[in-house]
Amino acid sequence: MKKILSKLCNTYCLVFVIMLAVAALTYFMPAGQYERIEKDGRTYAVAGSFHTVAPTPQGIGAALQAPVKGFEQCAEIIAFILVVGMLFTVIERTGAVNTLIKKVSFFFAHHPKQRILFIPTCMFLFSLCGALFGMEEETLIFIPIFIPLALSLGYDTVVGMSIPFIGAFTGFSSAFVNPFTVGIAQTIAQLPMYSGWQYRLVVWFVFTSVVAGFFTWYGEKVRKHPSKSLTAKKDIVRRAELNIVNDVVVDETFRLTRAHKLVFLSFLAGMGILFYGIIKYQWYMTEIAAVFLGVTLAAAYFGKLQLNEATDAMIAGAQSMVGVCILMALARSIVIVATDGHILDTFLHAMTTGLGHLHPILASQAMFGVQTILNFFIASGSGQAVLTMPIMIPLGDLVHVSRQTVILAYQFGEGWGNPIIPTAPVTMGALALAGITYTAWVKWFLKLEIILVVLSLLLLIPAYYIW
Repeated sequence: MKKILSKLCNTYCLVFVIMLAVAALTYFMPAGQYERIEKDGRTYAVAGSFHTVAPTPQGIGAALQAPVKGFEQCAEIIAFILVVGMLFTVIERTGAVNTLIKKVSFFFAHHPKQRILFIPTCMFLFSLCGALFGMEEETLIFIPIFIPLALSLGYDTVVGMSIPFIGAFTGFSSAFVNPFTVGIAQTIAQLPMYSGWQYRLVVWFVFTSVVAGFFTWYGEKVRKHPSKSLTAKKDIVRRAELNIVNDVVVDETFRLTRAHKLVFLSFLAGMGILFYGIIKYQWYMTEIAAVFLGVTLAAAYFGKLQLNEATDAMIAGAQSMVGVCILMALARSIVIVATDGHILDTFLHAMTTGLGHLHPILASQAMFGVQTILNFFIASGSGQAVLTMPIMIPLGDLVHVSRQTVILAYQFGEGWGNPIIPTAPVTMGALALAGITYTAWVKWFLKLEIILVVLSLLLLIPAYYIW
């Protein structure tokens, strides 16, 4: 945990240093500006209208004020994120999600004939969690559960770790309604919340199917030939420690109670109300946050949490998001300094010059590449959205890439590099729990990483014609 916190702190420092560097650039970089117009409630930069303006250097005072302004400008998003944290912490405290996952897992432990369905079923479940509410760090809780379970079914440590870890990452990276990526990015892009979900749902299904298929293939190969496992030697020791010969007999000391079912029903009802309001009444951040708050209270009631327990869970959920909120404000401060210093449009103009000659499809793929590089330094989906969307959205307008496509490129770039970059805290935590070295994992995962990158480039092509 200390290592993870240290990495997060480094991320904050990095973003702050970038903000100071941008402030310094306002003294040297030519100031410029595009003309902007309002159309259909959105602000667009006018292509070919870039012109130089008087420089407005941002000194130390402006730099120190920028994070405060970042909180002000991100206030609605921050409130939304805090409510989301409340919701899913309350649901977690009811035990509903944990029980459901265990029920699914142990069903296959007791039904060996259906074993072939174990990996894809569990991966789809975790991927859905990542796609719906951005499950990421929470997967670390499940890794110690799934490793012995996978070993008991004849698989290896890699499969046990990857089901929750890679499963959730897949859903997170290809999400159709993830509030931390899609929700924030669409808000910045002035798009209706969760619009374009139809194609994103297809994208999610394709990626999840490919990833689940890959690990099912690998798992069956390991089951038939254990020596081909990445962790073959360690798994022999682990099976001995767990007293696993063929199958382990698991005592089912839990059950999916009526309270758990009501928690799930309240969540599903909330999602139904949410989509109805978005489609029918064009609900936005405030209304959506209100629905989430209502679901939070309903889940606490049906989950039979005491008043103090529910309150503590809501506070803990909000506290878990404070770091994300701070990072968002810091990321926003970079944009504020660049905007006030009149160099943001200079950046846009330079990037347009580089991408302007490309076909919009190639331009969107280039954006995917840029987001992938940036993800190495900014290991936060929401933070990266706040930092890059104010630049990428008008850039997309100028090079004829739709805003939905820009967001999709951001999702891919922000997501698919995480399983192999050393700056991703969840990745390093998952590998530590599994006892797998970073270098061995990267070497093993590289094949799937190439598949995911190529698939991302291909799925950006239909987006050009759909959006």
